[in-house]
Amino acid sequence: MVVGIYLVFSLLLGLYLSRRGTRSLVDFFVSGRSLPWWLAGTSMAATTFSIDTPLYVCGLVAQRGVAGNWEWWSFGLTHVVMIYIFARLWRRSEIITDAELTELRYGGKPAAILRATKAFLFAVPINCIGMGYALLATVKVIDALDIWNSLGIDPGVNGKLWSVVGVSVLVLIYAGVAGLWGVVVTDLFQFVLALGGAVLVAGVALHHVGGMGTVVAHFQGTEMLRLWPWGEQVGLSASTLFGYMFVQWWAFRRSDGGGEFIQRLAAAKDEAEAERAAWWFNILNYVVRTWPWVVVALVARVIYPDLSDPELGYPRLMRDFLPPVLLGLVVASLLAAFMSTMSTLINWGASYLTRDLYQRFWRPQASQTELVTAGRLASVGVTALGAVAAFYAQDVTAVFRLVIAIGTGPGVVLILRWFWWRVNAVAEWTAMVAGFAIGLGTTVVPVIQIPDFGWRLMVTTGITALAWLIAMYSTAPESEATLNEFYRRIRPGGPGWRRQKQATGLAPLQDLGWELQRTLAGIGLLFGSMLGVGGFLLWQPLVGWGAWILAVGAGWWLAKLQRRVNPG
Repeated sequence: MVVGIYLVFSLLLGLYLSRRGTRSLVDFFVSGRSLPWWLAGTSMAATTFSIDTPLYVCGLVAQRGVAGNWEWWSFGLTHVVMIYIFARLWRRSEIITDAELTELRYGGKPAAILRATKAFLFAVPINCIGMGYALLATVKVIDALDIWNSLGIDPGVNGKLWSVVGVSVLVLIYAGVAGLWGVVVTDLFQFVLALGGAVLVAGVALHHVGGMGTVVAHFQGTEMLRLWPWGEQVGLSASTLFGYMFVQWWAFRRSDGGGEFIQRLAAAKDEAEAERAAWWFNILNYVVRTWPWVVVALVARVIYPDLSDPELGYPRLMRDFLPPVLLGLVVASLLAAFMSTMSTLINWGASYLTRDLYQRFWRPQASQTELVTAGRLASVGVTALGAVAAFYAQDVTAVFRLVIAIGTGPGVVLILRWFWWRVNAVAEWTAMVAGFAIGLGTTVVPVIQIPDFGWRLMVTTGITALAWLIAMYSTAPESEATLNEFYRRIRPGGPGWRRQKQATGLAPLQDLGWELQRTLAGIGLLFGSMLGVGGFLLWQPLVGWGAWILAVGAGWWLAKLQRRVNPG
C-alpha cells in the first residue's frame, strides 16, 4: 500500500507539471533556464543516487573496505573543478545539450560529424547501459525482498524484470510529458525520501547489532575501516589505486562537468546560480549521502559474512529487520532513487536524439510543438533500449566499471578545448571514439582484456592520448572566425586564447589562476568535511579532528578568496 501510494503520488506530481514543459524545447529540456540553485543541485544529487548505488557500495565495502569508496569519491575532484572552472562557462554557453557545444567551439563538417557521433554514443550505448544497470539493481532488490512470492504470485523467469520495466513506463509518462520540470521537482521529493530511507535502514541495522561500537570492534585489526586510499587494502591493487586517484577523475568523459550535470547547469537562472548548484550537489553527494550507505555496508558484512553476492546485503537487512510499514517506506525510497535516475536518463538521452540529431540534421525548421513531440517519442525509444540492456546485465559493480572504462580517455581533450585554441574537432572525435573502443575492448574482448581496473584505465588513457595528439597535429586548426566567435561568447581565461583576445579586443571573464586557487581550497573543504564525518562515525577521532582542521583551514582560505570581486 505504501509503495502504491508513492507511485501514484509521483505520477500525479509529474503530470501536474506537464504544462511547464510543453511550450518549447528550452522549456522541455532545460526548464526555460529558470531553475533555482537548490533545486538544480538537489536534482543533480538525486540523479546520481539510484537504487544501484547502495547495492554497489555494499559490494565495494565487502570486497575492499571503506577505502574502496575512493573508486567513486575520486570523482569529487572533478566535481569541485566543475564548481569553479566550468559551471559559469557552461551557463554562459546557453546550450541545451553538451554535444551542442561542439558546433560553438569547432566549425564545418568535422564539427557536425563530432556532434552527431557524440549525441549517438551518449544517447544510445552509454546512456542505455547506465539505465540497464539501474534496472538490474531494481530486479536484485525485488528478488532479495521476495515481493511477488510474498503476495502469492509466481512472476516466472523474467517476471521481476518486467515489473521493473512497468515502473520505468510509469517514470516515462511524467518524464515524457513534463520534461525537465517534471524530472527536477519529482527529484526533490524522491531525493528526500531516498536519503531518509537510507538513514532509516542504517539506524535499524545499527540498533540490531548493538551500535557502532560493536561494528568497530568486529573489524578491529583489519583494513576494513581504513579511510585513506593507501596501505594494504582488501583487493585494491596499487595500480587500481593510482588509476582512481591520479587518472580517472580527469580522463573520464565528464572531466568538465558531465552530460546530466550540464543540463542542470544550463537550466540554472544565471552563472552564479549554476556555481551554487554545483556546490550544493557536492555537499549532498559526498558529505551527507556517503555515510548511511557505508554504515549499512559494514553492518551487512557483520551479519552476513558469507553472503555469496555482497551487493544484496542492503535489501537483506531491509527484509530481515524492518516491520511492514517501515519496509514499505524504504522500498518506496529505493524506488524513488531508481525513478529519479531513470527520469533523468530518459530526459537526457532524449535531448541528444531531439536537439542534436532530429533538429540539427533532419528537421532544422521544425516548430517548437513538433520538437517537443519528437522529444517525447525519443523518451520512449531510450526507455525501451534501457530495458533491453537490463536483460543482458548481471553484476552492478561490473557494469559500473564498464561505464567508467568506455568513458575514459577523452577527458583531457574536453578540458583543453576550453582553454587552448589548437584543439580541433578531429582531436575530440578521435579521443571520444578511441576511448570508447579501447575501454570496451579491454573490458569485454578476451584477447585484449585487461583484468586489473587501474591498468585498464591507464592503458586506455595513454593510447587515447597518443591517438588524439596525432590526429590534432595531422589536421588544420579551427578557423580564426570560429575561434573568435567562441571566445567572444565564452571568454575563458588562461594563456591559450591570447590571439583571440587581441583580435576581439575583449578581456576574459575568467581569472583562471584565481579559480584554480578556489578549486584547491574547495577540494580541501569538501574532502575534509567528508572524512571528518567519517572519522568520528568510525571511532577514529585523530582522523576526524585532522580532517575537520583541514576543512576549517580550507574554508577560511576559500572565504578569503571569495571576497575578491569575480571578474565575471
